[in-house]
Amino acid sequence: MTTQQIPDAELAGQPAAYWTGVAYEALIAYIRAQQAAKGYTQPQFWLLRNLSVNDISPDGEGMTLSELREAMASYLRPEDNLAAEAEALLERGWLTQDTEDRLWLTPEGERARVDLARNAPAIRAALHEGIDDADYVTTVKVLQQLIRNAGGAVA
Repeated sequence: MTTQQIPDAELAGQPAAYWTGVAYEALIAYIRAQQAAKGYTQPQFWLLRNLSVNDISPDGEGMTLSELREAMASYLRPEDNLAAEAEALLERGWLTQDTEDRLWLTPEGERARVDLARNAPAIRAALHEGIDDADYVTTVKVLQQLIRNAGGAVA
């Protein structure tokens, strides 16, 4: 079903949950495919980000896999295997692990995080092609209102 074939009056009556679900799956699949083409996974990038004092980590301290899972709970997918993803980063030398099973970002891992982050603008540009900023902002505001109307919190 494409929106071009559906009259606006009918489209207005369609369930937002359906379209947000379809959008979420398509966007995640696209992002992950682009990252895989560059040789890394989205969960690997999240691990690097969550361990970097220059990104998400407030203090740059190491974290256990359990702590990382908790920190990423709102965006991990059921199929994401953080243990396997961390192991791949340990093998690359981007992380180290201490005797208390805390993972730490290495200088090589920090350089990789910075390099991988450079892919985001091209991914965003491809996803936003044909959408002007005003339409995008309107869409986000509508989604935020739908969330509030459903009793959810908007950060």
